[in-house]
Amino acid sequence: MIVVHHLENSRSQRVLWLLEELGLPYRVKRYDRNRQTMLAPPELKRVHPLGKSPVIEDLDADGGRVVAETGAIVEYLVEKADGMLGPPAHRESALRYRFWLHYAEGSLMPPLFAKLVLSRVPIFGKAGQKRIQPMIDVHLDYVEAELAQRPWFAGDAFTAADVMMSFPLEAARSRAGLDASRPATTAWLDKVHARPAYQTALEKGGPYAYA
Repeated sequence: MIVVHHLENSRSQRVLWLLEELGLPYRVKRYDRNRQTMLAPPELKRVHPLGKSPVIEDLDADGGRVVAETGAIVEYLVEKADGMLGPPAHRESALRYRFWLHYAEGSLMPPLFAKLVLSRVPIFGKAGQKRIQPMIDVHLDYVEAELAQRPWFAGDAFTAADVMMSFPLEAARSRAGLDASRPATTAWLDKVHARPAYQTALEKGGPYAYA
């Protein structure tokens, strides 16, 4: 049994979705953000020293096992499911899978997060956001060009790389200019949101602002 320490409106929604896609048994322990700071509650530090979500506990592992960081969790769960939704057999597709799995947090999320922080800075925040947006646009144009060539990020089949890419693109549609001017990307988002496993994960995780 996997326990998902799930923070509202966060990266951990992807973990619930992946677990549904993989068919692995799990339960959700949900946490609400502090309404003033929008940070995670201190209770999460009892699970992992960083006090962030997502964090999972694998109760089936010897002595239990705690795994943090979304990418590490995704790889752990794919391995636990005997490679289901993991890297495709074709080498080029496998390389794309690995790239997008790491690109989501390593390249795309940092400017999106910077824009979010700047949106909460009075006076100078708007000017800062204007300087960040062109950086985000480079990424969104790149993603659009890639999705215009293939139905899923790794190739012809849905993989865990698509799960990883969902949150940054949801955030981009919410606050960073992703709209109908990038039709391949918005169509991809609509397609993943329509997946039954995604819908079930929403029901189990509770309200989610980006779906």
